[in-house]
Amino acid sequence: LKALASGNDAEISPSTCYAIATILEGCAYINGAPQNTNVPAVVELAKREKVFVGGDDFKSGQTKMKSALIEFFVAAGIKPDCIASYNHLGNNDGYNLSSPMTFRSKEITKSNVVDDMVASNDILFPEGTSKPDHCIVIKYLPWVGDSKRALDEYTFSIFMGGEQVIVMHNTCQDSLLAAPLMLDLVILTELMQRVSMSQDGASEKFQMDTVLSILSYMLKAPMVPQGTPVVNALNRQKQAIENLLRAMIGLPPDNSMMLECRATGKFNL
Repeated sequence: LKALASGNDAEISPSTCYAIATILEGCAYINGAPQNTNVPAVVELAKREKVFVGGDDFKSGQTKMKSALIEFFVAAGIKPDCIASYNHLGNNDGYNLSSPMTFRSKEITKSNVVDDMVASNDILFPEGTSKPDHCIVIKYLPWVGDSKRALDEYTFSIFMGGEQVIVMHNTCQDSLLAAPLMLDLVILTELMQRVSMSQDGASEKFQMDTVLSILSYMLKAPMVPQGTPVVNALNRQKQAIENLLRAMIGLPPDNSMMLECRATGKFNL
């Protein structure tokens, strides 16, 4: 990988070169864009250098709303059949996305956000059932600048063959949504660099995996360690962070069962 980067090979993207340089300096690398920067060789390099990598693509506006909304409806037994998402923006992000190759990577990260939520309900989506129709359109419109417009239409199947349609319009300053995510990602990553764990009675300590999946809450296409499940459901991602922080100060995980408030018996909790 380093030889290809040194030789300016066309297969090595500028962002991958930056990731290599960052890792070799002993710094964690978080990919906030949709391009395929953290290729397997980058992850292997990070593992060898004992630094974290994370990504991909900041989850700031439309995708955050989508992951929360689809999680809610699928859990409620309401089947999403069709999702149409349209954006136009005029900043550098919009300009870069006017390139078909760049847009394709963004389309993938935005589309995959519903996959695990659909897979979580095999009553609504039995094996062999197709996923919801899902279309993403992004247009570059210089006049609007950083004030991104996002429009979404969701169509759901409801009781007795009925249909429900939800239409949303969102206007936001794209950079002002992304900047706090950068801070949160850096703070959480730095904290994980200082965390070590051990099993009861064991002297050996270990850290989080090189691929820092606890960052998933803030990313559209979460990277996870090989062979582990990808979670896109927004509330589950947030709960994972909260419960990890609770464990770090000796508190049990919060599962919101509150059995002591719902039963007539007394519990020693």
